[in-house]
Amino acid sequence: MNTASIRKKLYDYIRVADDRKVRAIYTIIENDMIEPYEWWNDKELLAKLDHRSKQIKSGNDKGQLWEDAKIEILNHHKGAGNGI
Repeated sequence: MNTASIRKKLYDYIRVADDRKVRAIYTIIENDMIEPYEWWNDKELLAKLDHRSKQIKSGNDKGQLWEDAKIEILNHHKGAGNGI
């Protein structure tokens, strides 16, 4: 059975399952459910970005052009077999 079929079966089951079963399923997967990462609240990341920005503005780091970065990212994904 493919993943899409499994998801549909789970969705259909959870919609009608009794509360006890829904809680049991949730207990099994709750540790895998990840809160969205709010990078704008990450002080360490913001400090790194600020430092990097200052290095680029001062000329101590030449940075990378967006077109070059995009090509590198796309080539990396093609090599990983992601079809992007």
